[in-house]
Amino acid sequence: MTQLPEIQALPLATKCSTMIEEAPSFELIEGALDRGLVLICDHASNHLPREYGSLGLPRAEFERHIAYDIGAAEVTRRMSALLGVPAILSNFSRLLIDPNRGPDDPTLIMQLSDGAIIEGNAHLTNEERERRIKGYYQPYHEAIEQLLEACILSQRPPAIVSLHSFTQEWHGSLRPWEAALLWDKDARLVKPLLDCLRKETDFSIGDNEPYSGALQGDTMYRHGTRRGLAHALVEIRQDQIRDTEGQQEWAGRLADILTRIFADPDLAHELSIIKK
Repeated sequence: MTQLPEIQALPLATKCSTMIEEAPSFELIEGALDRGLVLICDHASNHLPREYGSLGLPRAEFERHIAYDIGAAEVTRRMSALLGVPAILSNFSRLLIDPNRGPDDPTLIMQLSDGAIIEGNAHLTNEERERRIKGYYQPYHEAIEQLLEACILSQRPPAIVSLHSFTQEWHGSLRPWEAALLWDKDARLVKPLLDCLRKETDFSIGDNEPYSGALQGDTMYRHGTRRGLAHALVEIRQDQIRDTEGQQEWAGRLADILTRIFADPDLAHELSIIKK
């Protein structure tokens, strides 16, 4: 079993000058490179580097979904431990810059999010925008690229699972899905995941609901679609994973399903093919 080298052995952003003052722009969890799977969590953290203060927001706003995906980081870490696979998690709030957007997306740095005015982003200069891209956004994506390359060099191109969470209510409407799978053109991993979740639970599992996975420039497009790697974005409703019990339950459920998927030699082979 090929093990992920220590961070110092990889040319990741922890060795670059573009770092968050208190911590790197990402968290790397070690795991086996040759198991055919990498986990990603784009909105893992509500952290802001000290120099940005609170971007003019009350601190209470950083406990809301506008700052991070509640529960997603804990599910990712538990799944990584259960499966023995590597994971990369962002270490900065999406309020600073959203790593799940293309660099030209107008929502890359939000000025208004679910009723909250983000004063620290209101008069953003081009210089500050580029500073955040180079200091936070770019190192995160470079780390993902280098991890994927390391997996490919192990002779096992990886499938990617991206973990997110969504609010149970949006603009006064309750969302009926306990979880959802988002995807664009490649259903190799989505289909078996969706089939298992629907057959083995009483949950309502959305298929490209409440969001669409066809977002050009997002993380799955950049690292999955463009590279030809099998991938799936898993969205879990936040009331399901707000506490430790729910996080353990969902991490165990997804890890068990993924273990069985990769134990099927035909499925595992299909998921390892790079499709351009």
